[in-house]
Amino acid sequence: MGKIFKQLARHWAACLAVVALLFVQAYCDLSLPDYTSRIVDTGIQQGGIESPLPETVRQSTLDALSLLMGEEDADALQNAYGYYLQDNGVLKLRSDLTDAERTALEEAVTTPDIVLYMAAAQNANATAGDEAEAMTAAPAAEDLDAVCGQFAAMAQMPGFSREMIQQQLASAMEQVDETTLSSMASQATLLVSLEYEAQGVSHDVQMAYLFRVGGQMLALTLLMVVVAILVGLIASRVSASIGRELRRETFSSVIHFSNAEIENFSTASLITRTTNDIQQVQFTCVILLRMVAYAPILGIGGVMHVTQGNTGLAWIIVLDVAALLLLITVLMSVAMPKFKIMQTLVDKLNLVSREILTGVMPVRAFSRESFEEKRFDAASRELMGTQLFTNRAMVAMMPFMTLIMNGTSLLIVWFGGKAMDAGNMQVGEMIAFITYTMQIVMSFLMLAMVAVMLPRAGVAADRIDEVCRTKASIHDPDAAAAKPALEKKDWDGVVRFEDVSFRFPGADSDALEHISFTANPGETTAIIGSTGCGKSSLLNLILRFYDVTGGRVTIDGIDVREMPQEQLHSLLGYVPQKGILFSGTIESNLKFGGAQITDAGMKKAASIAQATEFIDAKPEGYASPIAQGGSNVSGGQKQRLSIARAIAKEPKIYLFDDSFSALDYKTDVTLRRALKEETDNATVIIVAQRISTVLHANQILVLDDGRLVGKGTHAQLMATCPEYQEIARSQLSQKELNLQDLNTGKEDE
Repeated sequence: MGKIFKQLARHWAACLAVVALLFVQAYCDLSLPDYTSRIVDTGIQQGGIESPLPETVRQSTLDALSLLMGEEDADALQNAYGYYLQDNGVLKLRSDLTDAERTALEEAVTTPDIVLYMAAAQNANATAGDEAEAMTAAPAAEDLDAVCGQFAAMAQMPGFSREMIQQQLASAMEQVDETTLSSMASQATLLVSLEYEAQGVSHDVQMAYLFRVGGQMLALTLLMVVVAILVGLIASRVSASIGRELRRETFSSVIHFSNAEIENFSTASLITRTTNDIQQVQFTCVILLRMVAYAPILGIGGVMHVTQGNTGLAWIIVLDVAALLLLITVLMSVAMPKFKIMQTLVDKLNLVSREILTGVMPVRAFSRESFEEKRFDAASRELMGTQLFTNRAMVAMMPFMTLIMNGTSLLIVWFGGKAMDAGNMQVGEMIAFITYTMQIVMSFLMLAMVAVMLPRAGVAADRIDEVCRTKASIHDPDAAAAKPALEKKDWDGVVRFEDVSFRFPGADSDALEHISFTANPGETTAIIGSTGCGKSSLLNLILRFYDVTGGRVTIDGIDVREMPQEQLHSLLGYVPQKGILFSGTIESNLKFGGAQITDAGMKKAASIAQATEFIDAKPEGYASPIAQGGSNVSGGQKQRLSIARAIAKEPKIYLFDDSFSALDYKTDVTLRRALKEETDNATVIIVAQRISTVLHANQILVLDDGRLVGKGTHAQLMATCPEYQEIARSQLSQKELNLQDLNTGKEDE
């Protein structure tokens, strides 16, 4: 996982922006339940009245409230409305009150509101004639007016004293317990509601509150949507950038690998690491930014909101979190080991698939379809079994999560109902509490889902890092050790092997032993020998696909290990044993050697390689498409195009690794004759299996089990080298041998 976070750290600015946006999103998400609670409790149940201090009040009601307050508080209340007398006789609360003044007035007016409302309720019951059941009839505006009239008349009576009323109120409040006092507190807003009803504005006040709070909810929701879109956009761009960088680093590492490193990783594994593994890391980065960073913010915020309330139900959250942690721990301990195995099984399936598809022709020829189907099915079933196990384990998480969520809701409703019955909780508070609890549960659910992906992503990141950390054993020399760069025209192209030995990495014995020879410009050096004797390995040492383990290989006296690889390869025209073409056109393949190749040079190279005939026969000529791997041309055509590609580069040294094997004898002779004319000033080294290909070489090297057992011309080797004689007799008849000896004798004369 550290490697994934290391990739994210490269984009720290974008990640910080995402975290900041997630805090904004979490703030909006956590604020919505509070707004829902306000709409239910205040907007619906309290008619949109938030404060026991009415915004507008009639003078009669204001005077009645003042009588129930101390003289100082009464003066403050009168002054709060005294300057804004409206035309309809209603006083409006001053807008210049400070928060402290407003809070003080709300505390002072709460008890008078309750007393005045209870008096109105008693009047309503008295009017209804139902004296047996006190406080059962809802008071109306008329009842409030009647009570206010009674208080006004009381104030005019001789011997009236405000202190006497205050003492009676204090005595009555001392006899009320806390539970009753808590339930009576809501009656303060009921008095305000009754006052608004008397003014005829209760509906307007309620709708104004609902529109205001609802508009704020809508604005928060829209902000949350915009932030979520921005988070998704930034996270997607960051993950795409990480995927691009990983592909670039992985491909850059692989493209510079020598054959030794390539052999450490199978082709199927490298393809899986470059595609599937990087996609896994890329997807995980999106999830990390969008879910892993968001879940803790949302969960912790939900817990803080729940614990700040006085609901007394916080123990349900503790029980809920404990159950979720236990569930996630059990599931992860069961499924985690399987996730680490899954990626290896994907590699195995890709390996089998690639092997079967690459060798589909031999499979059919040997009627092995049934066997290969069983082999593929075995690898597929093994992967399927592991995937089914992990998927079942993860699917089992959802029912348990649902059970915990529903059980939590049941506990909240049960104990919340009891709290509401006791007057300690309102309906909106319970709705908000349930919402916060679900947010906490969803946070753990998101973390659990991510915990499923992280092990697999961690394995994928390790596999990618393994490729990127593998250093190529073939590398350019240090700037201090490198020889000064020369132009191509300044090179002669003399190739010399000086007591060269080579051993493959991990091998017990040398593949080449004490090889020494010189290949000069204008001459053809041929290498022949039995299969597996080291002919291609010898060419690979010139190309630095491998480095020698003893001796040295030089070009114009400079060790190839002391030359930058780009300069070395610019001198070489290499035709591999197996013709390899790239998807594109014939022109793009022939100009593969560089942008310096002109159309004239391309056509000249095609003519020398005897490829002009079949190219011109195609309707699109040099613009004819080449399929991946050259699958839409024959083996001989592919080989001639490979030879033309090397010739078009005009190198100083030509390396042909058994590159004429797919050509018929007539084309072979014609091509080599044209090639001889083209390469008069170049060094030509040919690896061949056929004697006819090397007969006229200036120098023939005979290899046997990695050792140089013969060196010379055809005639010299026929006279001195038993291994060469054996190869010649196995390929040529006695008549052909006598004819070759005769021709060789004439050439010597």
